[in-house]
Amino acid sequence: MTKFCRNRCASEALRLTLVFSALSLLALTGCNKTAEQPFDNTLYRSIGAEPESLDIHTARSTQSSVVLRDLGEGLTGYSASGVVVAAGAESWQVSANGLEYRFQLRTAARWSNGEPVIAEHYVYSMRRMVNPDTAAAYAEFVNEIKNARAILSGDLPPQSLGIEAASDFELVITLERPVPYFLSLLTHNSTFPIYPPSVEAHGAEYARPGNMISNGAYTLDDWKIGSAISINRNPYYWNNVSTSIDRVLHLVTPEPTAEANRFRAGELDITDTVPTESFAQLREEYPEQLRVAPFLNVYYYGLNLTKPPLRGNPELRRALSMAIDREVIVDKVMGRGELPAYSWVPPGVDNYQAMQFSYANQPHEERVATARRLYEEAGYSTSKPLEIEIRYNTSDVHQRVALAVQAMWREALGFEAKLINEDFQVLLANILAREVTQVFRSAWNGEYNDASAFLSVMESGNASNLPGYNSEEFDSLMTRAADQMNPRHRRLFLEEAERELLSDHPVIPIYFYVSKHLVSSRVQGWQDNPLDYHYSQHLSLIPRQAN
Repeated sequence: MTKFCRNRCASEALRLTLVFSALSLLALTGCNKTAEQPFDNTLYRSIGAEPESLDIHTARSTQSSVVLRDLGEGLTGYSASGVVVAAGAESWQVSANGLEYRFQLRTAARWSNGEPVIAEHYVYSMRRMVNPDTAAAYAEFVNEIKNARAILSGDLPPQSLGIEAASDFELVITLERPVPYFLSLLTHNSTFPIYPPSVEAHGAEYARPGNMISNGAYTLDDWKIGSAISINRNPYYWNNVSTSIDRVLHLVTPEPTAEANRFRAGELDITDTVPTESFAQLREEYPEQLRVAPFLNVYYYGLNLTKPPLRGNPELRRALSMAIDREVIVDKVMGRGELPAYSWVPPGVDNYQAMQFSYANQPHEERVATARRLYEEAGYSTSKPLEIEIRYNTSDVHQRVALAVQAMWREALGFEAKLINEDFQVLLANILAREVTQVFRSAWNGEYNDASAFLSVMESGNASNLPGYNSEEFDSLMTRAADQMNPRHRRLFLEEAERELLSDHPVIPIYFYVSKHLVSSRVQGWQDNPLDYHYSQHLSLIPRQAN
């Protein structure tokens, strides 16, 4: 009895000890779990200004394109290093004469509602793109598809476009003439497919949260105007297994200084740009996170050629351009590696030598002397100064450039330009209306690596021809370039077209960008490339660290 009791008591004591130990371990584990920071698989990236639209056909800004490349996918796309790769199409064949492209679509491609992406959806989208009623911002991207120009001018119906669905997963596109960079054009968001039932049900509102059905790596979750666009991983995306980041917040942060401050505070993983005034300091603070690379983009002042005083006055336009000291702007105002722009096409474009203004290599003093003479010949003087406005969108960088140009014109030519600061969307609307603008701040980003990505913008009738430039000689040279099968001959016509453009001065190129971003150390997979395209699906995250 005593032995039984002793054994029983010993067993009970052991049981209680084990229970107590288990409870202690559970409590300890629970405390540690509470103390751990959960992994935030959300990418926080700034897009700068507010996008004006997420409709693939009417959106025209860089900000819109950054988001749309996450939401949608065309027949082709870009790798992380900037190489054209298969995307919505898994393969294609091109006819011997370069006029017919036959695409085999991915049978695994799905919309965000799980339905298959079929050839007819591409047909529907491109017909909508060339429909004049759509007023697509980048309709020129498909100008060379058979009948596109006639459709855009209203002479043929959209159904006559040279694109057809040979079957659910085979798409055939017929061109008017060979386009050596056609596959690059198909990476642009304006050529993405759209989901017809959504457009039919919601019209222009199809691209709003709750209405948008997308075929890319992410889906549109929310859009808080002035704050952020939230997108979530698309589980139906054909390559979802390679997508790492679950959620992306595209944050609206138009001021570069605010971007840098949010990066410092850990609120941003990727900035849209880097502020000029603190560039050197940030380079010291974040030597590994600061990414600067060559970039196919030109910062320019557009000139409204549809109204006086700039209409029909190329010598005055030339004087305004010659009076600007671009070296001072890139060295003193910017100071982030930008290059002075004396051409329209940036350096580094494949198979092309950028032309330059005839005065590009003149000393600044000589340029100013010529500018003064041209200014006076145009009928202006200190007693009769030019009255003109420079409009720019809200940004410290744009203001600094405008102030510098204002001072240069004052010193060289003796007049005081009026500076007008506007919200980006207000500025864009005014530029397109061509009623109140005279000189306006803008930029052009090459959407593919070819000289035509810049030169075609200035063809008459092009929707992105913001100055309203109209030159029969320039248009003729561009047409002749497009007719060339020989790459060397094509290049010669393009170079002559740029010389003609520069002699007319419809724009004042000021500097060529370099891409500038602060990229958090928790972001993996970032690769610099000339187009500065960085799809969120190519990136991944590690647990957050102090920047």
